[in-house]
Amino acid sequence: MGVTSTARTAVDEAFRRRDAAGVRLAEDAERIATACRRMAERFRSGGKLIVFGTGGAGTDASHVAVEFMHPVVVGTRALPAIALGNDATTVTGVGGRAGLAEAFAHQVRRYAEPQDMALGISQDGHCPAVLRGLEAAHELGLYTLALTGGDGGPIARSPAVVHALVADSPDPAVVKEIHVTAYHVLWELVHVFHARAGAGRPGADAHH
Repeated sequence: MGVTSTARTAVDEAFRRRDAAGVRLAEDAERIATACRRMAERFRSGGKLIVFGTGGAGTDASHVAVEFMHPVVVGTRALPAIALGNDATTVTGVGGRAGLAEAFAHQVRRYAEPQDMALGISQDGHCPAVLRGLEAAHELGLYTLALTGGDGGPIARSPAVVHALVADSPDPAVVKEIHVTAYHVLWELVHVFHARAGAGRPGADAHH
C-alpha cells in the first residue's frame, strides 16, 4: 500500500518543525561552545555537575548525570555529576514541609560547592522548582545553565542563569527531542575542551 499524500505531508511537517527548532538552537553555537569550555574548566578544578528538572525533564536530568558519570563511549573520562530528582525521599520530604518549589534549592544548598555547576531543565521555562534551584546555585557562586523551551520563560530571563539554551518551539515533543540533542552536544564538547586542556599540561592525564 502506497503512502498517501496526506500522510507524507504530515511526516514532512513533523520533520520541518524539528529542523527549524534545531537550526535556531545551532545558531547559538558560540554561546554553547563558551558554556562547554567553562564547564570543562570547572570539572578540571574539581567541580561537579548538579542537574535537575521535574516530570519528563527529571528523566533528562538523570540521563545527563549518567552520561557524565558513566560514559557510553569506551575510554571517555567519567566526570562527577548528580541528578537531584533521583532521591524521591528527599524530594518528597522537602516538598511536604517547604513546598515542591524548594525541592531542588534545598539540595543545592547542601550538596554544592562554589566550583560546581548547575543545569536546570524545563520544557517551557516556567517550572518554579527549577528556577529556585538555579537561583540557589547562583547565590552560592555556581556556574548556572538552563535548557528550556517555548520562549524560554522566566528561567531563561532570570539573572541567576548565565547561559540559557532555548528549544524555540511550542511543541513539547519537539522541545524534548531538541533538549536530548543539546545535552549530548554539551557532553561531547565538554570532553573535547577537557581533553585539550589536559593535553596542554606536561604529563597530564597520561594514565587515561
